[in-house]
Amino acid sequence: MSEEFINASCSPSDCASCGMECGSRMDEGHNTITLTLEDDTEVECAILTIYPVNKKDYIALLPLDENGQNQSGEVYLYSFSRTESGDPMLSNIEDDQEYDAAAEAFQAIVENAKRAEEKGQAPE
Repeated sequence: MSEEFINASCSPSDCASCGMECGSRMDEGHNTITLTLEDDTEVECAILTIYPVNKKDYIALLPLDENGQNQSGEVYLYSFSRTESGDPMLSNIEDDQEYDAAAEAFQAIVENAKRAEEKGQAPE
């Protein structure tokens, strides 16, 4: 991904509290996150899922437009972790093989959810 390292560990009410001055905000109660990209563009994203691959967690984000919709179908994937204090933190996936594994696992989650929906069941 072209975005620089993104740290979402700031307190939603005071981004300066983390010292990173990234401007990212994460509101887990509402399942959205605001990413500040390297060009200072802010993108509101819906948190689709957090999932493990090879003992590491990843997060899938759906970028939303000003109306809260996604027209492109594009999904952002990031490495996901928590700080010692439990705050969420995102970082770019720099390694192509790691990104491919995360993308493949996310695709499997999507396909599983589609199959479950077709059967009228909750996804596994």
